[in-house]
Amino acid sequence: MQDRERGKSDNYQHQQEIEGILSSPIPPMQFPHFEESRQAATLGSREQSRQTAIPGSREQNRQMLTTWSREQDITSLHVSKRHRKLLKTSPPIHHTTKKDSSSSSSPSSSSSSSSSSSVSSPSVSGSSILDRWKKLADIQVARRQLMKEICAKYKSNISKTITGHHVKNLFVEDKYKLLYCQVPKAGCSNWKRTLMVLAGMAPNAQSIKHDTVHDGNHLRELRTFDHKGVMHRLETYTKVMFVREPLERIVSAYRDKFENPNDYYHNLFGKPIISKYRANPSVEALKTGNGVTFKEFVQYLLDVHRPVGMDIHWEQANQLCNPCLIDYDFIGKFESMEEESNFLLRLTGAPPNVKLPSFKDRNPADKRTSTEITEKYFSQVSTLERQRIYDFYYTDYLMFNYTKPFKDLY
Repeated sequence: MQDRERGKSDNYQHQQEIEGILSSPIPPMQFPHFEESRQAATLGSREQSRQTAIPGSREQNRQMLTTWSREQDITSLHVSKRHRKLLKTSPPIHHTTKKDSSSSSSPSSSSSSSSSSSVSSPSVSGSSILDRWKKLADIQVARRQLMKEICAKYKSNISKTITGHHVKNLFVEDKYKLLYCQVPKAGCSNWKRTLMVLAGMAPNAQSIKHDTVHDGNHLRELRTFDHKGVMHRLETYTKVMFVREPLERIVSAYRDKFENPNDYYHNLFGKPIISKYRANPSVEALKTGNGVTFKEFVQYLLDVHRPVGMDIHWEQANQLCNPCLIDYDFIGKFESMEEESNFLLRLTGAPPNVKLPSFKDRNPADKRTSTEITEKYFSQVSTLERQRIYDFYYTDYLMFNYTKPFKDLY
C-alpha cells in the first residue's frame, strides 16, 4: 500500500515536471542551471549602492505577501498597480549559491556578503526588478499550493485543533508581526538573530553570539501566550518556515553534534547509541559517548525501539512546524536562503539595513554540508539503509518538493 501511494506521488511529480520546466514556479532544486543562467542574463554586473526601502506602511508591505499567496491562482497571478509601485522602487535581490555561502564563514565576510545581496545596478531596469520579485511571489504561491495538495492527500484525517504542542517551535516577533518556525540546520540561528534585531534587542546580527540565540530566552515562544493570544497571532501575523533538503540536513546535524566536541549530545545520545549499535565498544567510548559513526547514527534513526528519543535537529520538518494544521504564508528554502529571506524582510516592512546574515559561527573551520558531502556520508551505509532513511523523510520530500537524493531509490 505504501509503495503504491509512493508510486502515485512520483507520477504526480513527474507529470508536474513534464508540464513545463521553464514555466515551473518552483526552481530551487530541480532546475539550478536554468535558474543561474536566467539570473546572469537578468542582473548582469552589479555595483554597490544605497538600498531603497519599500514605500508604504508596514502593514501594507506585510499584506502584500498575504494578497499574493492567498488570493491569486498559480496560473493567473497578476500584480496590482500598488504591488507594481512597491516592487519597481525596491532593490534587486542577488541569489546566493552554496559556493558563495560557504565562503562566508565569519562575521566580517558575512557583512560584505549581506551588503551585496540587495545591491542595485544602473543596468537593471525597474521591470527586471519587478520580474524577479514577481517570480519570488509566484514561487511562494506554488509551494503553498503543493503543500495543500499533499496535506489533503496524506494528512486529511488529522485533528484541526491547535494545541501548545503544535506551536512549540514557533517564535514571535510582535513589532513586525512575524511568526517563525524553527527548523534546526536550515538557517535557524541566523533567523533567530534577525528576529532579535527586529525586536530591538541588538544593533546587528553579527553581535549576537550563538549561545545567546539559543539559551538566552530572548525570543518569546508562541505557546507561552494564552489560547486567545495564540490564535490571534496565527490569524493575523505572517507565518514563516524555512526547510532544507532532508538528507543534507541530517548529515549537517550529525557533523555538528557528533563529529565536534559537544558534551550534551555525546552524553545524552552518544553513550546509548554506541552501547546499542557497536559490537565491541571500548570502555572509553561508553564513558564519553565520543566517536559515534554515521552508520551508527543512521541505525539509531531507523530503530523503532531507539535507546533515546528523537531530537529537534533531525526530526522531520513537517513534524516540527505542522504545516498541514498551520497555514504558513511563506515557505522558504535553505538552498536560496539569502535571496528569499531578504525578499521576505522587505515585504514585512523591516528596515532596509536589516538583512539575514550568512555567517557560520559553529565549527567555522568545517566546510558547509553540501550535496557532495552528503553523498560521501551516505556511501558509508547500505542501499537498504539509504532507502529506509529516504522513507523516513518521505513526507518532507513530497511537501517541500525535493527530488530523490539517490538514483537507486524507488
